[in-house]
Amino acid sequence: MSAQQPYSFFHSVEQSFDKAAKFTKWDPGILEQIKICNSVYQMRFPVKMDDGRIEVIEAYRVQHSQHKTPCKGGIRFSKEVNQDEVMALAALMTFKCAIVNVPFGGAKGGIKISPRSLSPYELEKITRRYTSELVKKNFIGPGIDVPAPDYGTGEREMAWIVDTYQSLRPGEIDAAGCVTGKPVTQGGVRGRKEATGLGVFYGIREVCSMPDVMKKLGLHTGIQGKTVVIQGLGNVGYHTAKYFRENGAKIIAFAEYEGAIHNPAGLHEEEVFNHRKATKSILNFPGANNLASNSAALELECDILIPAALENVINSENAPRVKAKIIGEAANGPCTPEADEIFINKDVLVVPDMYLNAGGVTVSYFEWLKNLSHVRYGRLEKRFAENLNSHILGQIEALTGKLVNERSKNLILHGPEEQDLVHSGLEETMITATREIMDVWKSNPDIPDMRTAAYVSAINKVATSYVELGIFP
Repeated sequence: MSAQQPYSFFHSVEQSFDKAAKFTKWDPGILEQIKICNSVYQMRFPVKMDDGRIEVIEAYRVQHSQHKTPCKGGIRFSKEVNQDEVMALAALMTFKCAIVNVPFGGAKGGIKISPRSLSPYELEKITRRYTSELVKKNFIGPGIDVPAPDYGTGEREMAWIVDTYQSLRPGEIDAAGCVTGKPVTQGGVRGRKEATGLGVFYGIREVCSMPDVMKKLGLHTGIQGKTVVIQGLGNVGYHTAKYFRENGAKIIAFAEYEGAIHNPAGLHEEEVFNHRKATKSILNFPGANNLASNSAALELECDILIPAALENVINSENAPRVKAKIIGEAANGPCTPEADEIFINKDVLVVPDMYLNAGGVTVSYFEWLKNLSHVRYGRLEKRFAENLNSHILGQIEALTGKLVNERSKNLILHGPEEQDLVHSGLEETMITATREIMDVWKSNPDIPDMRTAAYVSAINKVATSYVELGIFP
């Protein structure tokens, strides 16, 4: 009897794709082209560590689709990185970009290292060497493939990448657009840090504003008063919690790898974050109960569950015990296909990762456009808007003989900053994408869940691009 096959993230993405492909009318050849990864670059390179030893580093860059260029996708630093994972994440990026109408193909990168165990100098050497390998094979560039931060990376690593790229491509005027997620001083965009968490909030808020969807789940419309459990207190989990709490939801539990805490009266993400910073653990937070394990938080009674950590955390084993009415996939691939089937039967709404956590790539798109245009958002219109609003307000006050109060006056007179415009663009993107997916789902009652509807929407857009390019006459 053969041993059980190890879990394959890419295979689970293929399963979801095949499930959705049955609801499209495209030629099997076109579907096969969309499903496969176009280019897989597996590399090994030596780096001299601080103690003098030579370590051979394993790294990847996968370009899943070039139906639109450049390709786009983050780079993760993790000991768990492998080719299967990077291929899966690259495929999800293709579908994600299509759903939110961002004109990129999907890509992903990964370096198999444990960043916490390395010095900043070692990390810098590895990052710069990885970038030079990508340049060598033409796997990076503002019109070719544009990386971004992911698990284990951030602004610092992106600054090293753009600096290395510029040194190897002197005089390239759009070189800053070779990577996104950079520090603002290096061409980054304001609003990038909170983008994924804010996008998660906008997506769930739009779903919760739909009366027919809420009625089916037995919930009231709106975010106000809904109970939320969040797994992961990193950048995405923190900002997701912040926007839900600020808009009237109650965060009743947080889970991290060291454990989970629960307080039915509500938790404040900033206080929990500071407690963890001081004690190296979210456990023993004042006023909260420690849970037996971090996975126990996933099974709490709540309206909305937000897995914002790693993939494959909700599977066939624990899905039957999940009590949330809505699961918002802030992480990549937190629910397995087996869990999806269980949730369909339980009438639990899974809002899928492939569009819900697209806030990062959406704002990366805005940063890329900023780099190509060489103009900061808001620079051209901010003063004009403020002067015009001031004139209109003056006219209204003169005609009515009444003065507007100071708070309202400041709000009316405020001209858009870069961050205001970025948040506005993200809100529009998530609302439009949510409605498009729901329209696809409503147009075909046989589609079993929102994930399948999202895949159908993505497949239709990517296939249309291929046909219009003339690749498939």
